[in-house]
Amino acid sequence: MKILIGNNVEIEGSAPRLDTVLMVEDFIEENSGEYNQIELFRNLPKKMMWRTFKIILAYLLNIHKIVINKDGTITWIWNPKLVEKYLKRRDLDVKI
Repeated sequence: MKILIGNNVEIEGSAPRLDTVLMVEDFIEENSGEYNQIELFRNLPKKMMWRTFKIILAYLLNIHKIVINKDGTITWIWNPKLVEKYLKRRDLDVKI
């Protein structure tokens, strides 16, 4: 199965379950900036297939929850409080 991640990026594999995506999100947020992709994959609380992991990373990159730094470490950048602050500003035209 080909999964469209966004910007016409397709990855071959099965769609990960929501609990798996949330587990990876939580782990990255708790360990932001500490691990590169391989180290992160090896230290996850539950094991999964590499392809599933890559699909989750591509998804998180595409929705701007993470970035991959020049040194390869993965950093959590999603800040819901900041987003909420900007959504409340009347001087900004924010479309959701």
